[in-house]
Amino acid sequence: MALVPCQVLRVAILLSYCSILCNYKAIEMPSHQTYGGSWKFLTFIDLVIQAVFFGICVLTDLSSLLTRGSGNQEQERQLRKLISLRDWMLAVLAFPVGVFVVAVFWIIYAYDREMIYPKLLDNFIPGWLNHGMHTTVLPFILIEMRTSHHAYPSRSSGLAAICTFSVGYILWVCWVHHVTGMWVYPFLEHIGPGARIIFFGSTTILMNFLYLLGEVLNSYIWDTQRKLPAAQNACGHSDSPANVIFKD
Repeated sequence: MALVPCQVLRVAILLSYCSILCNYKAIEMPSHQTYGGSWKFLTFIDLVIQAVFFGICVLTDLSSLLTRGSGNQEQERQLRKLISLRDWMLAVLAFPVGVFVVAVFWIIYAYDREMIYPKLLDNFIPGWLNHGMHTTVLPFILIEMRTSHHAYPSRSSGLAAICTFSVGYILWVCWVHHVTGMWVYPFLEHIGPGARIIFFGSTTILMNFLYLLGEVLNSYIWDTQRKLPAAQNACGHSDSPANVIFKD
């Protein structure tokens, strides 16, 4: 039998993100008081995305529980909308942005932490909170992808959406620099305009790649698992593969 039902996992993950966000916002750092506040950091934006996503997951589970066996077509229609929103958020935002934050942060950190996370921040942000923002995002989103199939949007619309997000954030970072005269991330101060253009272009390409990676990974997991005789429909949204969780 399953060690932990997927619904319980989602509630636990949502509560962990709420705790991380509350603890992060409670920290009195100089950067939080400047233009843009916490919203100029992709890490914080990603935490909000993940919290909203898992909130929608929990809401979907509750709606499924309440509508099960009711035969109310309007409730079922609303449930399908919630499932579609949940799937869209994972495909376009939660997976690519979450993986991007984890990968880029730790790659730059390993090269030179002062370029992305100066040692001075250790005086404000405890180690567990740093990992909550920059590490656990990845296993949490992989757990969600593993426990429920998610229907991806058309590739063109999905890529257009992640490109819009990427370009929008880059423009936001540039605007913050225009207003304050300082770049959000320290390493941007040490590279020239040409290198910044290359970096911003590369991050947009990477975001698109991560979107495609999520699409492939989602298909691989569920195309493989459909072949297992032990597969059972346990999440209760419908009889579709979107709600299968596998048990030991």
